[in-house]
Amino acid sequence: MGTALAMAQQPAKFPVVPLTAGIHVIKAEVAANDAERQQGLMYRQKLGPNEGMVFLFDGPAGICMWMKNTYIPLSVAFLDESGKIINIEDMQPETTDSHCAKKPARYALEMNLGWFKQKNIKPGTLIEGLPKQSRN
Repeated sequence: MGTALAMAQQPAKFPVVPLTAGIHVIKAEVAANDAERQQGLMYRQKLGPNEGMVFLFDGPAGICMWMKNTYIPLSVAFLDESGKIINIEDMQPETTDSHCAKKPARYALEMNLGWFKQKNIKPGTLIEGLPKQSRN
């Protein structure tokens, strides 16, 4: 029984894709199915300076994120079908507050807290290189 719990504490390995936001390259892990989206960045101790996670949803939807079992402060950008940023929200570690897209979104991109602000990336910015298909 103890091993199953230990396994649950091990962050899953996700495929990585390069995304671009203007001149900035993001090394983004891809969470493309329900199990991966639920795991997200839980139990991680740190993220590299240009590392993040992109959550791919099956179609534009009302998306909300939260920070249960997530130890790193994060900023999340909600993106539409074309990859354009709808809104960006800051999230504190280990909280269960919902942070939601202001309109239906296809993607959510989580980065270290303040990353978008430091890079002057705002709503309306296009994120390129996003995966198109979810894996079931």
